Parts: sequence; C-alpha cells; structure tokens
Amino acid sequence: MSLEHKLKPACLNFAELLAQNIALISPTMTAALIVPLMFGNSGNLSWLSYLVGTIMLMFVAFNLNQFAKRSTGAGSMYTYTSMGLGPTFGSMSGWCLMWSYLFIGIAGTTGFTIFAGKVLTAMGIHLPDPLLFFICLGSCFILAYKDIVISTILMLILEAISCTLIIALCCVVLGHHGSGMFDPAQYDVKSLTWSGLGLGVVVAVFSLVGFESSTAFGEEAKNPLTTIPRSIIWSLVLTGAFFIFVSYVEVLGAHGAAKTLDTWDAPLNILSAMYGVPWLSIPLSLGAMVSFFALALSCMNAGARVMFAMSRHGAFHECFRRSHQANETPHVALGMMAIMMFGVVTIFSLSGFATLDEFNDAGTMGAFGFCGAYALICLAAPAYLKKIGELKAGGIALSLSGLALLCIPAVGSVYPVPPAPVNYFPYVFGVYLLIGLFRAVAYKIRDPKSLARIREELAEMRMPQGGLAFK
Repeated sequence: MSLEHKLKPACLNFAELLAQNIALISPTMTAALIVPLMFGNSGNLSWLSYLVGTIMLMFVAFNLNQFAKRSTGAGSMYTYTSMGLGPTFGSMSGWCLMWSYLFIGIAGTTGFTIFAGKVLTAMGIHLPDPLLFFICLGSCFILAYKDIVISTILMLILEAISCTLIIALCCVVLGHHGSGMFDPAQYDVKSLTWSGLGLGVVVAVFSLVGFESSTAFGEEAKNPLTTIPRSIIWSLVLTGAFFIFVSYVEVLGAHGAAKTLDTWDAPLNILSAMYGVPWLSIPLSLGAMVSFFALALSCMNAGARVMFAMSRHGAFHECFRRSHQANETPHVALGMMAIMMFGVVTIFSLSGFATLDEFNDAGTMGAFGFCGAYALICLAAPAYLKKIGELKAGGIALSLSGLALLCIPAVGSVYPVPPAPVNYFPYVFGVYLLIGLFRAVAYKIRDPKSLARIREELAEMRMPQGGLAFK
C-alpha cells in the first residue's frame, strides 16, 4: 500500500473555508484579551490602529490572491512561494508557517484553559492546567482526524456563538450611553503619536494573522479558485470591522472606571458587571472558551496540511504524507501537530510559567512566523506573474506596497525595545530561520534531482483556463 493518499476532494464550501480563517484569527481572542494591550499603545484611538492594520493586510491578501485565483493545492503559502521563488524559498515559507501554527495553536490552547478555568471555578471545580491542555488538544485531534467538514462547521458555529455574545454586550454598553455613544475623545487625532499608531498597528496585525489559512485546503475546497480568494478577503473585512467596533465600544465603556482599560485582564467580564448584566459573565467565558478551542483546532488543521504538503517534497519524513484511507485526513501530520502543541505548552507550564504569560508569549512568537511568510508572498507574487506572462505595473505596485507596510510590524517588534522576555523573541525566531535555511540548502545540495522534480510538479498546476501555471 502506498504511503501517500489523497485528501477528501471538493468537500469544503465557501462558508466552511471562511470559518477556518475566522477561527484562526479568533475575533474573541482580541475582544477578550488583546484590546487592553491595544489601548496601552494607542489609547483612545485604538479603533484607528485596527483600521490601519486591516488595510495593511489587505495588500498582503491581494498578493496572496494572485496565486489563489490561479492555482490550488494543500500547502498554503508554502506552495505559492515555491511557485514564485522556487523550492528553497518555499521551504522557508513553510518553515515559518509551521512555527506560526504551532505557537498560535498554543495560544488557543492556553486561552481555552484560562476561560475553562473561570467556568469551572464558578462551578466549584478545579482541574490542573495540563489536564485542560490535554482535554483541549485531544478533542481537537479527534475532530480533525475524523472529518474536516465536521471540524470546520463546528468552528463556524462556535465562533458565531461567541461573537454574538460579545456584540450583545456591546449593544448593552451603547444602549447605556444612549446619545452619548458618540465619543469625541476617540476622534481627537491631536492625541495621536506616530509611535502610538505604529505600536498599535503591530498589535492589530498580530490580531489579524491567520486570515490566509484557507489556502491550505486547496485540495479539499469546492471551486477553490473562486471560494478561497473570496474567503481570504471576506475574513479580513468581517474581522477587521468587528475589531474596530469592539475596540471602540470597550474604550467607551471603560470611561469613568476606577482602573484604565490597559490594566484589565478580563474586559468583557468587567464590562458585563459595570453595565448591569453580570449574568453575562459565564456565557461570555463559555463563548471565549469555545472560541479558543476553535483557534487551536484551526491551527492543528492548517499546520498538518502544510506538513503534509512539505513531506511530499522531502522536507519532512515521508510518513507525514499519509492520509487516512477512510476519513481522507492527514492523520499522521495531525497527530504530530497535537503532540508538539501539547508538549511545548505543558513543558512551559510545568516550568512555572503562568498560563496567561504563555498565551501572550505564544501569540507574539507565532506572529513573527506569519510576518515572514507574508513578506515572502509579497516577493513571490510578481515573480510568479512574470513566469506566467501576466506581470503588470499593478502587480509590482501591490508587491512593493505590501512589503513597505509589513515593515511597520517588523520594526515595531524591536523598536522601541520591548521588556524581557519579549525583547529576545526576534532573536529566537532568527535562530529558527537559520536552522530552516540550513536544512533547505543542505537538501538542495544533497538531492538536486528532487528539486527538479518539485519544479516539474509545481509547473503542472493548472490555471482556470486549463493552461500551465508556468510557461
């Protein structure tokens, strides 16, 4: 029996692809834990930072869709970068994505644990964090192993419930303010500083990373050349609008509180108590819990498919290109993702790290990987268009604009120098990139014939009209 099997074809529609993207962005994560951090950087103009961050990533999305509307596969930005810049750069993109899905998945796991702990405490129950890690990731693996359709539908339902509860709370806050819901302080651009906006945009970009994860499901999507590009754009539009709205309301709702918003560790729960709906605290905690579960599940699904695609090209052991014959899911790669996520989060927990600190650190670490993959996509897009004879001035402008805008979070991550241990994170990621580069170059030297085979395989990807992706 061959090690390699195909994934289930044409089983995901637009709504399910959109659900995958939104679950990885995890709007609840920002509303529940990140808006206070944004306020600490951008103050009353937090909503503006989210607006600018959304616009920035739209340029990345436009470059990404140069590929998504012309070709499809299971490897997400790994495959796309390989098509534009070759297998070596593609391997680096995949290396970045594996880092991102691992750590953002850990953020989802720790977020689930934080809010599951709140719900259980209200019931007089206490479970150790490692057990909650296991419950979260074990359940994610079972769902992802069984059926990608079931897992994506579940993610859509869970995130919809959570966001509905948050919007309901926001409506309560706005209703309380009545005609005073227009907040002049949040439109006072005189208070805006470049450093405040720059750092705020960094937070906004980190909140929105993951909008592209549906590109990892090219082999499983229905009409992928249409549904995947649409899911990328709409996930950014919907979540960007949600972040702008929620940050505006949370800043408005925090006016007059004893403590400023940037010191709140559970803003949704605090607002529900302040505005006379304390009974919403438990439903909000439940909503946050299931949303973080959906985040962990989406990262496991997406990361496994990148590993699945890279193993086809020899970047990982051949066992990771196995798919389950009955379920048609990449079960070996899913198992490895689950093991890595559980191992890392548990080791740090047992080493004395607080779960909230693990959440913050894992999210920051994961965002570095996404920024690296996004930069490679912006470089690869014009190279790809040139290969297929479709490069125009607009494509070059989109590439340069995306790269220029990505400099904002890149610089903002290191200057001003953040406090320890975050100040070391860029260097840790840099070492990880060097290891990935070493592996890619070593593979190129060791097996040049395989690289030629990879290029031939990429050249066989079809365009909508039936022509070859490479001329």
